Formats: sequence, C-alpha cells, structure tokens
Amino acid sequence: MQLGLAANRRHHANGDAALFRWLHASGAGLRELGVSLHAVGRTFDAIHERGALAGYDGLRRYPYGREGGLMKLVAEVVGMGEDRTLDGAIYFIDPVDPSSIFPEAVALKRQCVIQGKPFLSTVASARDWVESERIHAGLVPDAGADDLYRFTGQTVALIAHDALKPRMLEFADRHFDLLSRFASRVATGTTGLRLNELAWRRGWPQGQAWTQRFQSGPLGGDAQIADLVLDGRCQRAVFFEDPHVARQHEADIQLLERAVTTVTDTVACLTSPGVADRWAVAATRRATLA
Repeated sequence: MQLGLAANRRHHANGDAALFRWLHASGAGLRELGVSLHAVGRTFDAIHERGALAGYDGLRRYPYGREGGLMKLVAEVVGMGEDRTLDGAIYFIDPVDPSSIFPEAVALKRQCVIQGKPFLSTVASARDWVESERIHAGLVPDAGADDLYRFTGQTVALIAHDALKPRMLEFADRHFDLLSRFASRVATGTTGLRLNELAWRRGWPQGQAWTQRFQSGPLGGDAQIADLVLDGRCQRAVFFEDPHVARQHEADIQLLERAVTTVTDTVACLTSPGVADRWAVAATRRATLA
C-alpha cells in the first residue's frame, strides 16, 4: 500500500505535534503492513529530523508544497501508472492555516473521494485506518486502538448529500447491527428520516428514533453536528459527499469539516461509501477478535 502524507506546519512543529502523535500510536502497524509513505517536503524533513521512523525504508520524499509536492500527490491519487498510483492520502489539516484551502489541498480530498480512496485528515482517522487495515491483514487487534472501537460510549454522525442518500441507506442496512452498537446516531433532516424508517422496517421499536435528526444541511444541520463534534459529543462521522455538485450551503459543509480537523485526536471521519464499507467490515471482525 502507498499513501500520500502531508501535514500543515502546526502539525509537525514539535515532538508533541499531531504527526508524531500518530506515528507514535501507529508506527508499529505501518511497519507490519509495509505501508509506503510518500511525504511532501517539510513533512518528510520533520520525520527525518526527529527520527520518528528510524530504519523504515517505506518513507519517500516529495518536493516541498511550493514546488508542487502536494500537486504530485493529487495526480498520483488519480493514478500515473503502476509505480505512481497512491491508495489514499493522509493530510493533517490545521484549519487556520491558509494553505489548507489552496487548490491542491482541496483537490487532494476531492480526488480521494472521487476515486473511492481514504482521505485521512485527523489523527483519529489515520489511527483508525491503520488498525482497520491490520484487521483486514489478519493481524491481532492492537489494544492501543481500543479507544477508537468503544462504540457503546460514542456517537456517530451519518450524513449524505442528495445523490448519495441511497448509498447511505444501503450502508446502514448492511451494517445495521454494527451501527446500532453506538450509544447514539445523529443525522441531518432527510437522511435521518430515511434512516429511522429503515430501522423501523428492520424491527427497531416503532416510534423510537434510531437516529436523532437535526435540521437539513441547507437549514443548518451541518452546523448543529459541528457543535456536537467541538463539544466532544460526536466521535465518528460517516460523510458521503457528492464532489460533482455545487451546493448553496457549501460553507456549512466546510464548517463541519473544520470542526472535525479542529479536534483531530478524537474524531474519525469516513468520506466515501467504499471506504466506509471496508471500515465497517473490519470493525465487525475486530469485535469478534478483541
């Protein structure tokens, strides 16, 4: 597996920064899986200077961002041939860093979503991805990742844009038992209504909401869920975004994404149906092994 890797300056500025918290938590898993990390200039330099992956031959250096390093990652997510195709990208975003909204930064996420590849923008998401892939590889669960899988004390947000609402319903139907293990589920208006109807058809007690509904996205539902994230009341977001349609409430969507990256250690985000399915299969399997 090959992943692009970048981190805004704040996230690699010192030994306690997000990049190093992730490497400390997931470094052993990266070695077990043999993941190749294609790191943009300053991110590579920071890892090298601190010896965070000492002796690891899977770290490759790309140019600095100003020299096109992030642009190269975008092209390789799309695919540039057998030797230059990435399986996803990790980009630790500092939401107040202007470079996080540069075209190449936005395009990196957009192309990961379009190509159905993981886009991991928080420490929790990156830790979660490593553990999920470890389970798919047949490895024993890492006790250090148990906090990510204590679903009975967590809330999951289930959000889907109009064209992807059918995919969200299919996802929820396939993984209903897993999602029902969460302490609670939240969703924006129409998605929440349809999820509740699905749950009642599956035998959930009639009249008892399986999903707490907030306002629709255009009326502020994304902002309401962002507030839960910031207050530590939502630990996972399954967000099926349609990258092909311009939306009037784009600012609200960005607000939710900004909230997730603000609390980088505590919220994991899944950004496309295929990525979410792969996670759900691993999470279900892990529960039988732990």
